Amino acid sequence: MTLFRNVVFIAAIAGLVAGVVLACMQAFATYPLIFQAEVFEKTGSGQGPDHAAAAPAANTNAMSSAATAETAMSTAAPAPAESAAPAEEDEGWAPADGFERFAFSVAANIVTGIGFALVLVAVSEFAGGIGNWRQGVFWGLAGFAAFILAPGLGLPPELPAMPAADLTQRQIWWTATVVATAGGLGLLAFRKSLPLALLAVALIVAPHIVGAPQPDSFETAIPEGLHHQFVVAVTLTNLVFWLVLGAVVGVVRGRFTGMATSLRDSFA
Repeated sequence: MTLFRNVVFIAAIAGLVAGVVLACMQAFATYPLIFQAEVFEKTGSGQGPDHAAAAPAANTNAMSSAATAETAMSTAAPAPAESAAPAEEDEGWAPADGFERFAFSVAANIVTGIGFALVLVAVSEFAGGIGNWRQGVFWGLAGFAAFILAPGLGLPPELPAMPAADLTQRQIWWTATVVATAGGLGLLAFRKSLPLALLAVALIVAPHIVGAPQPDSFETAIPEGLHHQFVVAVTLTNLVFWLVLGAVVGVVRGRFTGMATSLRDSFA
């Protein structure tokens, strides 16, 4: 029970810090692009962002958009706003623009961050644990590669009004890619033999050889340049998120465990 408590404690602090950092970055890097996309979704034409004030804003989580099925990251894509809906139709509750929207975004990112931190801490303990912030950065890079970079090669983040394949198929491919990439990275890092190295490369490459599910049509009102900006913004913000997450895990664990070799022996 002590080990479980320690893991949760570290994950809660790391998820809190990383989630707040991600929400602040999203407010400046990804949300403006999402609002522009909602204008194109609503009008179905290439009108400029001057009309953005009239566009309904979607409740978003950029970590999960990279996967379109995020647990998190995460990593589902921003939910598209309803277009051409009658004014009197009840579209359900949504947070109001401004502070309420930002607060819900922060809460969602914190929960996502804690979930990823739990995975990071639990897995790293099998390898001896994250002893300091430098080790945490490397573990964060591994998490970014497994949860964001690899799935994003086949399923890039999507803006509202963009076509997408069947959700279940995307979720299956995303999950398989994350597991295969994480397994491959683990073999490369902790098993020093040529056969296992070849197996690791095969695991990492296999999902991309199979290919991610694709929509029947790629026609969309979203400009290609806007989508490219969004993919870059989501990738960079999630990179920072994972680096912060790993570093904070290393700092907190190192601070409270001291010279202990495992969490089971720490937090006396």
